Amino acid sequence: MRTIILSLMLFLTSTLSFATEKTMTDTQIKVKLTTTAGEIIIQLNSDKAPTSSANFLTYVNEGFYNGTIFHRIIPGFMAQGGGFDTNFKQKPVHDPIKNEADNGLTNNRGTLAMARTNDPNSATAQFFINYKDNTFLNHTGKNASGWGYAVFAEVIEGMDVVDAMATQATGNRSGHQDVPKTDIVIEKAEVVK
Repeated sequence: MRTIILSLMLFLTSTLSFATEKTMTDTQIKVKLTTTAGEIIIQLNSDKAPTSSANFLTYVNEGFYNGTIFHRIIPGFMAQGGGFDTNFKQKPVHDPIKNEADNGLTNNRGTLAMARTNDPNSATAQFFINYKDNTFLNHTGKNASGWGYAVFAEVIEGMDVVDAMATQATGNRSGHQDVPKTDIVIEKAEVVK
């Protein structure tokens, strides 16, 4: 009987250990963006932003971001990408996702958030990287003016690359403002260990 109880305890301990390891591994997913400006490595926060993280990973795994540009860069604010190719043609996307801006993550310098329209639940593939703490983009309430922008990841390497992107000259292109005059292309987006 003692042996059975001991075996059961060992089994449960190893199962819990495996579950904890798996959860820790799942929440530490990193994605490398190889761009014409340099490499940017981001870490997803699957615990607090599971929908946004899974959505982003779907686009990464499909190769969607490969060949897209950072099409809007405003120094001291943010760099937005993930929607247009080098011909400034918007790529077709999956259905919009639920806004997770109420997840407790804030739009601090170096974080990534989902871009969207005025509809809080309209985010698809586009994202932006915050150049500073943009507290006015944080969730304050479940209403039109308070929904905020859902943070789902942060830059852990290559923020110097993101900062260098903000030094590029910008202008108007195809009806859009703040577009870099020289394309900053995401050549490849891939999951890394």
